[in-house]
Amino acid sequence: MLRYLFKRLLVAGITLWGISLVTFVFINLAPGDPAEYQTGNVMGGEVSPGAYRELREYYGLDQSVLVRYGRWVGRLVRLDFGKSMAGDGRPVMDKIAERIWPTMSVALLALVLGLAVSIPVGIYAAVWRDGWFDVVSGGLLYALYSVPGYVMAVPLILIVGVKWDLLPFQGMVSDNYELLSGWGQWVDVFRHYVLITFCFGYGAMAYYCRFVRQNMLEVLGEDYVRTARAKGLSEFGVVVRHAFGNTLIPLMTLMGMLLPSVIGGSIILEVMFNWPGMGRLFFESMLARDYPTIMALSFITAVLVLAGNLLADLSYAAVDPRVRYD
Repeated sequence: MLRYLFKRLLVAGITLWGISLVTFVFINLAPGDPAEYQTGNVMGGEVSPGAYRELREYYGLDQSVLVRYGRWVGRLVRLDFGKSMAGDGRPVMDKIAERIWPTMSVALLALVLGLAVSIPVGIYAAVWRDGWFDVVSGGLLYALYSVPGYVMAVPLILIVGVKWDLLPFQGMVSDNYELLSGWGQWVDVFRHYVLITFCFGYGAMAYYCRFVRQNMLEVLGEDYVRTARAKGLSEFGVVVRHAFGNTLIPLMTLMGMLLPSVIGGSIILEVMFNWPGMGRLFFESMLARDYPTIMALSFITAVLVLAGNLLADLSYAAVDPRVRYD
Protein backbone atom coordinates (compact mmCIF):
# COMPACT_ATOMS: atom_id res chain seq x y z
CA MET A 1 0.00 0.00 0.00
CA LEU A 2 2.75 2.45 0.96
CA ARG A 3 4.72 1.57 -2.16
CA TYR A 4 1.67 2.16 -4.35
CA LEU A 5 0.95 5.45 -2.58
CA PHE A 6 4.55 6.60 -3.05
CA LYS A 7 4.41 5.85 -6.78
CA ARG A 8 1.13 7.72 -7.17
CA LEU A 9 2.42 10.73 -5.28
CA LEU A 10 5.59 10.76 -7.40
CA VAL A 11 3.56 10.67 -10.61
CA ALA A 12 1.25 13.37 -9.24
CA GLY A 13 4.23 15.58 -8.44
CA ILE A 14 5.63 15.25 -11.96
CA THR A 15 2.18 15.90 -13.43
CA LEU A 16 1.73 19.04 -11.31
CA TRP A 17 5.12 20.30 -12.43
CA GLY A 18 4.21 19.79 -16.09
CA ILE A 19 0.81 21.47 -15.66
CA SER A 20 2.32 24.45 -13.86
CA LEU A 21 5.04 24.92 -16.48
CA VAL A 22 2.64 24.75 -19.43
CA THR A 23 0.13 27.05 -17.71
CA PHE A 24 2.80 29.60 -16.79
CA VAL A 25 4.22 29.72 -20.31
CA PHE A 26 0.84 30.02 -22.02
CA ILE A 27 -0.55 32.78 -19.81
CA ASN A 28 2.66 34.77 -20.35
CA LEU A 29 2.39 34.32 -24.11
CA ALA A 30 -1.10 35.84 -24.13
CA PRO A 31 -1.34 39.44 -25.40
CA GLY A 32 -1.00 42.13 -22.76
CA ASP A 33 0.36 42.10 -19.22
CA PRO A 34 -0.61 43.52 -15.80
CA ALA A 35 1.43 46.68 -16.37
CA GLU A 36 -0.28 47.38 -19.68
CA TYR A 37 -3.71 46.71 -18.16
CA GLN A 38 -3.13 49.09 -15.23
CA THR A 39 -1.56 51.91 -17.22
CA GLY A 40 -4.23 51.60 -19.89
CA ASN A 41 -6.97 52.12 -17.31
CA VAL A 42 -5.50 55.23 -15.70
CA MET A 43 -7.94 58.12 -16.00
CA GLY A 44 -6.88 61.60 -17.03
CA GLY A 45 -4.60 60.93 -19.97
CA GLU A 46 -1.90 58.69 -21.27
CA VAL A 47 0.83 57.17 -19.11
CA SER A 48 4.42 57.74 -20.14
CA PRO A 49 6.42 54.81 -21.52
CA GLY A 50 8.82 55.26 -18.61
CA ALA A 51 6.06 54.62 -16.06
CA TYR A 52 5.04 51.53 -17.97
CA ARG A 53 8.61 50.20 -17.95
CA GLU A 54 8.98 50.93 -14.23
CA LEU A 55 5.78 49.03 -13.51
CA ARG A 56 7.03 46.06 -15.52
CA GLU A 57 10.28 46.11 -13.56
CA TYR A 58 8.35 46.35 -10.29
CA TYR A 59 6.41 43.19 -11.14
CA GLY A 60 9.50 41.47 -12.54
CA LEU A 61 7.98 41.24 -16.01
CA ASP A 62 11.22 42.42 -17.60
CA GLN A 63 12.77 39.03 -16.79
CA SER A 64 12.49 36.00 -19.05
CA VAL A 65 9.63 33.54 -18.66
CA LEU A 66 11.87 30.77 -17.33
CA VAL A 67 13.43 33.05 -14.71
CA ARG A 68 10.00 34.14 -13.50
CA TYR A 69 8.82 30.53 -13.46
CA GLY A 70 11.82 29.53 -11.36
CA ARG A 71 11.00 32.27 -8.87
CA TRP A 72 7.37 31.16 -8.78
CA VAL A 73 8.40 27.56 -8.05
CA GLY A 74 10.75 28.81 -5.32
CA ARG A 75 7.86 30.60 -3.63
CA LEU A 76 5.57 27.62 -4.14
CA VAL A 77 7.94 25.38 -2.19
CA ARG A 78 7.33 27.72 0.75
CA LEU A 79 3.55 27.59 0.06
CA ASP A 80 3.67 31.21 -1.05
CA PHE A 81 1.78 32.14 -4.22
CA GLY A 82 3.13 35.67 -4.18
CA LYS A 83 1.25 38.96 -4.34
CA SER A 84 -1.50 39.93 -6.71
CA MET A 85 -0.69 42.03 -9.76
CA ALA A 86 -4.25 43.34 -10.00
CA GLY A 87 -3.26 46.67 -8.46
CA ASP A 88 -4.11 46.01 -4.83
CA GLY A 89 -0.87 44.11 -4.12
CA ARG A 90 -2.59 41.75 -1.69
CA PRO A 91 -1.20 38.25 -1.01
CA VAL A 92 -2.79 35.80 -3.41
CA MET A 93 -3.60 33.33 -0.62
CA ASP A 94 -5.63 36.01 1.20
CA LYS A 95 -7.71 36.65 -1.91
CA ILE A 96 -8.28 32.95 -2.50
CA ALA A 97 -9.10 32.30 1.18
CA GLU A 98 -11.99 34.78 0.90
CA ARG A 99 -13.39 32.94 -2.14
CA ILE A 100 -12.94 29.28 -1.15
CA TRP A 101 -16.04 28.86 0.99
CA PRO A 102 -18.59 30.35 -1.49
CA THR A 103 -17.40 27.96 -4.21
CA MET A 104 -16.80 24.89 -2.04
CA SER A 105 -20.13 25.23 -0.26
CA VAL A 106 -22.05 25.25 -3.54
CA ALA A 107 -19.95 22.40 -4.92
CA LEU A 108 -20.47 20.24 -1.83
CA LEU A 109 -24.20 20.96 -1.76
CA ALA A 110 -24.48 20.06 -5.43
CA LEU A 111 -22.49 16.86 -4.81
CA VAL A 112 -24.51 15.72 -1.78
CA LEU A 113 -27.90 16.57 -3.23
CA GLY A 114 -27.00 15.08 -6.60
CA LEU A 115 -25.95 11.75 -5.08
CA ALA A 116 -28.91 11.73 -2.69
CA VAL A 117 -31.26 11.94 -5.67
CA SER A 118 -29.38 10.00 -8.34
CA ILE A 119 -28.66 6.81 -6.36
CA PRO A 120 -32.25 5.95 -5.33
CA VAL A 121 -33.66 7.09 -8.68
CA GLY A 122 -31.10 5.05 -10.61
CA ILE A 123 -31.71 1.95 -8.49
CA TYR A 124 -35.49 2.21 -8.76
CA ALA A 125 -35.34 2.76 -12.53
CA ALA A 126 -33.12 -0.33 -12.92
CA VAL A 127 -35.28 -2.57 -10.73
CA TRP A 128 -38.45 -1.52 -12.60
CA ARG A 129 -36.86 -1.46 -16.01
CA ASP A 130 -39.03 -0.21 -18.90
CA GLY A 131 -41.78 0.76 -16.47
CA TRP A 132 -43.45 4.15 -16.49
CA PHE A 133 -41.01 5.56 -13.93
CA ASP A 134 -38.01 4.40 -15.96
CA VAL A 135 -39.39 5.87 -19.18
CA VAL A 136 -40.45 9.22 -17.70
CA SER A 137 -37.32 9.70 -15.60
CA GLY A 138 -35.08 8.65 -18.49
CA GLY A 139 -36.56 11.21 -20.85
CA LEU A 140 -36.45 13.97 -18.25
CA LEU A 141 -32.86 13.17 -17.24
CA TYR A 142 -31.64 13.09 -20.84
CA ALA A 143 -33.26 16.49 -21.40
CA LEU A 144 -31.60 17.94 -18.30
CA TYR A 145 -28.19 16.50 -19.15
CA SER A 146 -28.29 17.99 -22.65
CA VAL A 147 -28.73 21.56 -21.34
CA PRO A 148 -25.57 23.23 -19.93
CA GLY A 149 -25.85 24.92 -16.56
CA TYR A 150 -25.17 28.41 -17.90
CA VAL A 151 -27.96 27.98 -20.47
CA MET A 152 -30.42 26.86 -17.80
CA ALA A 153 -29.39 29.83 -15.65
CA VAL A 154 -30.72 32.36 -18.18
CA PRO A 155 -34.44 31.43 -18.03
CA LEU A 156 -34.22 30.77 -14.29
CA ILE A 157 -32.85 34.27 -13.69
CA LEU A 158 -35.31 35.93 -16.05
CA ILE A 159 -38.42 34.04 -14.93
CA VAL A 160 -37.88 32.94 -11.32
CA GLY A 161 -35.67 35.86 -10.34
CA VAL A 162 -36.88 38.84 -12.37
CA LYS A 163 -40.43 38.17 -13.58
CA TRP A 164 -41.81 36.22 -10.61
CA ASP A 165 -39.38 37.66 -8.04
CA LEU A 166 -39.40 34.40 -6.09
CA LEU A 167 -35.68 33.91 -5.48
CA PRO A 168 -32.66 36.25 -5.48
CA PHE A 169 -30.00 35.71 -8.13
CA GLN A 170 -27.22 38.15 -7.22
CA GLY A 171 -24.57 37.50 -4.58
CA MET A 172 -24.71 35.40 -1.42
CA VAL A 173 -26.80 37.73 0.74
CA SER A 174 -29.26 40.59 0.31
CA ASP A 175 -28.40 44.24 0.86
CA ASN A 176 -30.39 44.30 4.12
CA TYR A 177 -28.74 41.13 5.46
CA GLU A 178 -27.29 42.85 8.55
CA LEU A 179 -30.73 44.16 9.53
CA LEU A 180 -32.37 40.73 9.52
CA SER A 181 -32.86 38.49 12.54
CA GLY A 182 -30.78 35.34 13.00
CA TRP A 183 -33.44 33.15 11.42
CA GLY A 184 -34.02 35.72 8.70
CA GLN A 185 -30.34 35.64 7.79
CA TRP A 186 -30.41 31.83 7.47
CA VAL A 187 -33.45 32.05 5.21
CA ASP A 188 -31.85 34.80 3.14
CA VAL A 189 -28.66 32.77 2.58
CA PHE A 190 -30.70 29.66 1.75
CA ARG A 191 -32.75 31.52 -0.88
CA HIS A 192 -29.56 32.82 -2.52
CA TYR A 193 -28.14 29.30 -2.72
CA VAL A 194 -31.15 27.70 -4.45
CA LEU A 195 -30.74 28.78 -8.07
CA ILE A 196 -26.95 28.58 -8.33
CA THR A 197 -26.80 25.21 -6.56
CA PHE A 198 -29.41 23.79 -8.92
CA CYS A 199 -27.49 25.07 -11.96
CA PHE A 200 -24.25 23.65 -10.54
CA GLY A 201 -25.57 20.17 -9.85
CA TYR A 202 -28.48 19.13 -12.06
CA GLY A 203 -26.30 18.04 -14.99
CA ALA A 204 -24.15 15.76 -12.83
CA MET A 205 -27.26 14.45 -11.07
CA ALA A 206 -28.86 13.50 -14.39
CA TYR A 207 -25.69 11.73 -15.53
CA TYR A 208 -25.28 9.83 -12.28
CA CYS A 209 -28.89 8.63 -12.39
CA ARG A 210 -28.35 7.03 -15.78
CA PHE A 211 -24.93 5.76 -14.73
CA VAL A 212 -26.31 4.01 -11.63
CA ARG A 213 -29.20 2.58 -13.63
CA GLN A 214 -26.96 1.15 -16.33
CA ASN A 215 -24.53 -0.44 -13.88
CA MET A 216 -27.38 -1.85 -11.82
CA LEU A 217 -28.88 -3.47 -14.92
CA GLU A 218 -25.58 -5.22 -15.63
CA VAL A 219 -25.21 -6.43 -12.05
CA LEU A 220 -28.82 -7.60 -11.65
CA GLY A 221 -28.26 -10.13 -14.42
CA GLU A 222 -25.27 -11.79 -12.72
CA ASP A 223 -25.42 -15.33 -11.37
CA TYR A 224 -24.73 -14.37 -7.77
CA VAL A 225 -27.78 -12.09 -7.74
CA ARG A 226 -30.00 -14.93 -8.98
CA THR A 227 -28.43 -17.19 -6.35
CA ALA A 228 -29.18 -14.67 -3.62
CA ARG A 229 -32.81 -14.54 -4.70
CA ALA A 230 -32.97 -18.34 -4.83
CA LYS A 231 -31.78 -18.49 -1.21
CA GLY A 232 -34.85 -16.50 -0.18
CA LEU A 233 -33.21 -13.15 0.56
CA SER A 234 -35.50 -10.14 0.53
CA GLU A 235 -35.56 -8.05 -2.63
CA PHE A 236 -34.25 -5.09 -0.67
CA GLY A 237 -31.27 -7.08 0.55
CA VAL A 238 -30.54 -8.45 -2.92
CA VAL A 239 -30.70 -5.03 -4.57
CA VAL A 240 -28.95 -2.91 -1.95
CA ARG A 241 -26.41 -5.28 -0.40
CA HIS A 242 -25.47 -7.48 -3.34
CA ALA A 243 -26.27 -5.57 -6.52
CA PHE A 244 -25.62 -1.95 -5.55
CA GLY A 245 -22.47 -2.83 -3.62
CA ASN A 246 -20.84 -3.98 -6.85
CA THR A 247 -21.67 -0.75 -8.64
CA LEU A 248 -19.76 1.37 -6.14
CA ILE A 249 -16.33 0.98 -7.73
CA PRO A 250 -17.21 2.66 -11.07
CA LEU A 251 -19.40 5.13 -9.19
CA MET A 252 -16.56 6.14 -6.88
CA THR A 253 -14.33 6.71 -9.89
CA LEU A 254 -16.75 9.34 -11.12
CA MET A 255 -17.26 10.77 -7.63
CA GLY A 256 -13.54 11.44 -7.41
CA MET A 257 -13.84 13.72 -10.44
CA LEU A 258 -17.15 15.37 -9.59
CA LEU A 259 -15.99 17.97 -7.08
CA PRO A 260 -13.02 19.21 -9.16
CA SER A 261 -15.17 19.33 -12.30
CA VAL A 262 -17.85 21.36 -10.51
CA ILE A 263 -15.23 23.81 -9.24
CA GLY A 264 -13.60 24.02 -12.67
CA GLY A 265 -16.93 24.73 -14.32
CA SER A 266 -17.92 27.46 -11.87
CA ILE A 267 -16.51 30.43 -13.79
CA ILE A 268 -19.48 31.27 -16.02
CA LEU A 269 -22.12 30.54 -13.39
CA GLU A 270 -20.42 32.58 -10.70
CA VAL A 271 -20.14 35.54 -13.05
CA MET A 272 -23.81 35.22 -14.04
CA PHE A 273 -24.98 35.00 -10.42
CA ASN A 274 -22.43 37.55 -9.17
CA TRP A 275 -21.24 34.86 -6.77
CA PRO A 276 -18.08 35.81 -4.82
CA GLY A 277 -16.29 32.51 -5.40
CA MET A 278 -13.10 31.17 -6.94
CA GLY A 279 -14.57 30.99 -10.44
CA ARG A 280 -15.41 34.67 -10.46
CA LEU A 281 -11.97 35.47 -9.02
CA PHE A 282 -10.39 33.52 -11.88
CA PHE A 283 -12.45 35.49 -14.41
CA GLU A 284 -11.49 38.81 -12.84
CA SER A 285 -7.83 37.76 -12.71
CA MET A 286 -7.86 36.84 -16.39
CA LEU A 287 -9.22 40.26 -17.30
CA ALA A 288 -6.57 42.00 -15.17
CA ARG A 289 -3.75 39.68 -16.38
CA ASP A 290 -3.10 38.87 -12.72
CA TYR A 291 -0.54 36.12 -13.33
CA PRO A 292 0.08 35.06 -9.69
CA THR A 293 -3.63 34.61 -8.98
CA ILE A 294 -4.23 32.75 -12.25
CA MET A 295 -1.34 30.40 -11.50
CA ALA A 296 -2.53 29.80 -7.94
CA LEU A 297 -6.09 28.97 -9.00
CA SER A 298 -4.89 26.72 -11.83
CA PHE A 299 -2.51 24.90 -9.49
CA ILE A 300 -5.20 24.39 -6.82
CA THR A 301 -7.63 23.01 -9.41
CA ALA A 302 -4.97 20.58 -10.68
CA VAL A 303 -4.27 19.44 -7.12
CA LEU A 304 -7.98 18.81 -6.54
CA VAL A 305 -8.26 16.74 -9.73
CA LEU A 306 -5.24 14.60 -8.86
CA ALA A 307 -6.32 14.25 -5.22
CA GLY A 308 -9.81 13.21 -6.30
CA ASN A 309 -8.39 10.51 -8.56
CA LEU A 310 -6.08 9.23 -5.83
CA LEU A 311 -8.80 9.14 -3.17
CA ALA A 312 -11.14 7.33 -5.56
CA ASP A 313 -8.47 4.69 -6.27
CA LEU A 314 -7.65 4.22 -2.59
CA SER A 315 -11.33 3.86 -1.71
CA TYR A 316 -11.64 0.80 -3.96
CA ALA A 317 -10.08 -1.40 -1.29
CA ALA A 318 -12.67 -0.24 1.24
CA VAL A 319 -15.53 -1.03 -1.13
CA ASP A 320 -14.21 -4.28 -2.62
CA PRO A 321 -12.07 -6.56 -0.38
CA ARG A 322 -10.67 -8.23 -3.49
CA VAL A 323 -8.77 -5.04 -4.41
CA ARG A 324 -5.25 -4.92 -2.99
CA TYR A 325 -2.49 -2.36 -3.56
CA ASP A 326 0.82 -4.22 -3.34
